[in-house]
Amino acid sequence: MIQKQQYSSFIKAQAKRLGFLECGIAKADFLEDEAPRLEEWLKNDYHGEMRYMENHFDKRLDPRLLVDGAKSVISLSYNYFPEEVQQEGTYKVSKYAYGQDYHHVIKEKLRELLQLINDEIGEVSGRCFVDSAPVLERAWAEKAGLGWNGKHTLLIQKQQGSFFFLAELIIDLELEYDQPFKTDHCGECTRCIDACPTQAILPNNTVDGSKCISYFTIELKDAIPTEFKGKTDDWMFGCDTCQDVCPWNRFSKPHSEPLFKPQENLLEMTQRDWQELTQDTFSKVFKKSAVKRTKFSGLTRNIQFLQD
Repeated sequence: MIQKQQYSSFIKAQAKRLGFLECGIAKADFLEDEAPRLEEWLKNDYHGEMRYMENHFDKRLDPRLLVDGAKSVISLSYNYFPEEVQQEGTYKVSKYAYGQDYHHVIKEKLRELLQLINDEIGEVSGRCFVDSAPVLERAWAEKAGLGWNGKHTLLIQKQQGSFFFLAELIIDLELEYDQPFKTDHCGECTRCIDACPTQAILPNNTVDGSKCISYFTIELKDAIPTEFKGKTDDWMFGCDTCQDVCPWNRFSKPHSEPLFKPQENLLEMTQRDWQELTQDTFSKVFKKSAVKRTKFSGLTRNIQFLQD
């Protein structure tokens, strides 16, 4: 028992040293409560054209199918709230994509944490996950005591708000487990529901992903449905509306990650600049950025949709 406590304390201390906001630990087990919710969400076609969400149903619910002998899921949060934002009246990029691609930045830190665990404790097997595998990260974060899922389905922390990434380290080492976060501090507030430009946020902490602006501007490969013309609030990549209006985000503090500093010229670009965007400018402004996922053709399609 004492050894488990020592190992857990060591892991949390190293996570803080690497720049993570919070670190919590849950037992690697089947997510019983999530199974019917995920099934219902898929049945309602809330995933739209994101057919990959239908794959690996069992793995999404049981980390032991992702990592042999998994005993613990270490959940971590990493701040991305920027010091400065884009100027008013321009086409908007979600704040998480201002700097370098978070997948690479955070995965590097997770690998370092896993190496530190091996150096200190001995041979520990595990895998690092940053939003790119069938892991229900918000469920695990809640289970590890990091925060609660808001009505917009994003995790919220009382002292931090919600402008942070989630990541997981699933390892075959038994640790001391944190208490799940049980209290929903959203109360009667419906600001995120009321503010959503496309009414994608439904009651009962559910988002219809097929109506979400982030889905239209990043995931959807076909044309954006014309019924949403004039309803996407000038977002050309992602959407932060539900987070921008959340009262808990008054506690968000600017991050201190140099790699998340805005790409050169991004904050100054006007609507006219975006309308005249060239492949060359796209490559310069979004070098190493998550925006590259939508490609030049995808971003220009989104800009065109906002113009017409």
